[in-house]
Amino acid sequence: MFLYVTQGTNDVARAKIFYTAALAPLGLVLRYEDTAELGYGTPDDSRIALWITTPFDASRPASHGNGAMIAFRAPSRAAVAEFHAAGCAHGGVDDGAPGLRPYGANFYACYLRDPDGNKLSAVCEAAMP
Repeated sequence: MFLYVTQGTNDVARAKIFYTAALAPLGLVLRYEDTAELGYGTPDDSRIALWITTPFDASRPASHGNGAMIAFRAPSRAAVAEFHAAGCAHGGVDDGAPGLRPYGANFYACYLRDPDGNKLSAVCEAAMP
């Protein structure tokens, strides 16, 4: 449905540390980098699915939206936990530990905030073997 998603940051270097670590368990890698933005995607696709960038309107800082969140598909419950742990270890803040949620029988998710306060989630909907 979406071609790509863009998330604002006020510190590209800090965001790189956080996103590179947190997205690795989900199979996403840094595919592009310059002083104003980072681009993440899958290793087998040349396109960028997630852009982390300083605001185009440089007169105002990046800010997070109240009620806005990006949810990433995780291949396993272990990947959800790894995403959460890596994010928290690299400048993120816990906003909901990994666990089942009431949104479906197998909706296993976690929530955290990146260093700029943007809310993120990783979700695995696969049934336990």
